Amino acid sequence: MDAKLFGEVFVTLLVIVDPPGMMPIFLALTGPLSARERHRAAWQAVALALGVIVVFAVAGQTLLAYLHVDLPALQAAGGLLLILVALELLTGKTDDPTKQATSNIALVPLGTPLLAGPGAIVATMLFVQQSGGPADYVSIAAAIVAVMLTVWVVLRFSGGIVKVLRPGGIEVLTRIAGLLLAAIAVQLIADAVAAFVTQYSSLA
Repeated sequence: MDAKLFGEVFVTLLVIVDPPGMMPIFLALTGPLSARERHRAAWQAVALALGVIVVFAVAGQTLLAYLHVDLPALQAAGGLLLILVALELLTGKTDDPTKQATSNIALVPLGTPLLAGPGAIVATMLFVQQSGGPADYVSIAAAIVAVMLTVWVVLRFSGGIVKVLRPGGIEVLTRIAGLLLAAIAVQLIADAVAAFVTQYSSLA
């Protein structure tokens, strides 16, 4: 296994996924849930993110080409999805635990597009394209698994923060997380629009 490549992939994906930055959003979405449901949401989100990243690493270019979808389109779609979630956080629609299913929260938006978002997918696809053999593939796979394990540890033990914040603190955190998530969504859409403009202007 190539230790240097492992380090590059690990650091790159860890910075993109940003586990500390994910924690406020995770707590905002799972705050009303029980500890058991929160733990289940954590591993479900990580498992889905791992599956999505692996699928795009193995067959990402082929899949997008078959569907005639450009990467900026995928990025814009992720941004629009995050805007919907951000609006729910800002308006307080996620405060009632009876109106949300743990699996739904874990899959969308936690698993994708927050963990397995356009940035992580594109970075993984680029590393795979630049790899030179089985040893590189093993290094990339090990780095992806290591990053997902790190994210799981952060989310799994974030429950202690919930006990400290109490319901009032969770409500404030939810609004802040909604604002941050809206900003992330707008940035994703802006980057996608810029990519489209650059792409089509170069063809003109």
